[in-house]
Amino acid sequence: MDVIAFRVEEEEVADGSCPVVNVYVNGTNLRDLARVIELPFAEAEGDSDLAGDYAGLSSELVRPGARHFIGHPAVTWFGDGDTIVLGCTCGEAECWPLTARVQVGDVTVSWTDFRTGHRPWDLSRLGPFTFNREQYEQALMAAASS
Repeated sequence: MDVIAFRVEEEEVADGSCPVVNVYVNGTNLRDLARVIELPFAEAEGDSDLAGDYAGLSSELVRPGARHFIGHPAVTWFGDGDTIVLGCTCGEAECWPLTARVQVGDVTVSWTDFRTGHRPWDLSRLGPFTFNREQYEQALMAAASS
């Protein structure tokens, strides 16, 4: 079973510094995991800096009662059940998103079908990740209280 952490951290975006939610899977920042998978595609386009070039999302998405990461996305890109899990470095989640399908079961939460909003890159090697639902919800509560 994978382990998730949602960490509220200060991050530089285009218009300054702000608190954002960064996602860590098994101790590694999700954007670093995405970078490894996206790098060959970015290099083929001649711009390796595109790989993993995401920012955390608004810390409001983990406030008490928020349901973005538990199957009711507040921000989406494709509109087909996807959830934006990382946003653009400009500070707008919808500008350059990384999305996943977040499926919430009784015992587990799964993140599958990762996609980027602007490139037809094959991200099938990113994930899938399956989390214990209790640990997942505790991670969300911990982020909400930070």
